Amino acid sequence: MGSVGKIILQRLALGLLTLLVVSIVIFTAVNMLPGDFAEAILGQGATPEAVAAIRRDLGLDQNPVMRYFDWLGGVLRGDLGTSFAQLNFQANMGATSLQTVASQIAPRFSNTMFLAGVTAAIAVPVSLALGILAALYRNSAFDKGANIFTLSSISSPEFFLAYVLILFLAVLNPILPSLSNIYEGMGFAERLERTLLPALTLTLVVTAHMMRMTRAAIIQLLASPYIEMARLKGISPMRVIVRHALPNALAPIVNVIALNLAYLITGVVVVEVVFVYPGIGQLFVDAVKIRDIPMVQACCLIFATAYILLNLTADILSIVSNPRLRHPK
Repeated sequence: MGSVGKIILQRLALGLLTLLVVSIVIFTAVNMLPGDFAEAILGQGATPEAVAAIRRDLGLDQNPVMRYFDWLGGVLRGDLGTSFAQLNFQANMGATSLQTVASQIAPRFSNTMFLAGVTAAIAVPVSLALGILAALYRNSAFDKGANIFTLSSISSPEFFLAYVLILFLAVLNPILPSLSNIYEGMGFAERLERTLLPALTLTLVVTAHMMRMTRAAIIQLLASPYIEMARLKGISPMRVIVRHALPNALAPIVNVIALNLAYLITGVVVVEVVFVYPGIGQLFVDAVKIRDIPMVQACCLIFATAYILLNLTADILSIVSNPRLRHPK
């Protein structure tokens, strides 16, 4: 296990380095966005003195390098900064009232994780079942139909799939609500009902990758000698796949599942906007509109961290589940 621990530590160190580089890219890109928050909040009639005063109060007049290290230091301490969105100017005092970024992100991130969890609970079993059946009946009408359906869904933009589902499941057949206006304190059943439509949209997007990887991994193993021996013993084809082929095909399957779960967290922006779902993706879009720099930076950093962590998880699970990677020659 010493070699496994060394490889895992190397992956973690590489992940931290990647996250540091990504943080520099995020800070640089966000601060290069056109427009100025001080001018946007004060309006076109703002005087240069008033704009300069607001920029000074918010620290926007400091050197970019110093601002980056101040922001990075705050992130390491768990302080994501203060949001510009709740900025209220007092007419006489000229003071500001700011709301922390973390206090706004926490409930939104919880909603996004709930959406991702519901999607994963639907997509992973469905993908595994379709992949197993497609491998069992490969080159059949079912196999071809499943491939056509999944490839069509993954080739379509998320907003298009969302509007199609809204048309059929909310307008023509009012089964599910078209808007996911969930709120704090809502019951689990009602929250689940209002989350199902965006969850089904994301399921259609991520199912194809997992289904096709499951199918390909199992078909590759079906030609193995031990599978042939199991067949010669008279074991049913389904049992051969489930009991013998599937456990040995878990490494690539787990890898692609982890990558698609990363997409569920980082790729929900369009779906959340379409369904007005109060998640971190909707918060990110709103922050970009009003040039809320600390909020945009925090959302981007959370997306990057989630994606890197789940990629690292996929790498580590591949190493642990593959003897050839645990004991490299």
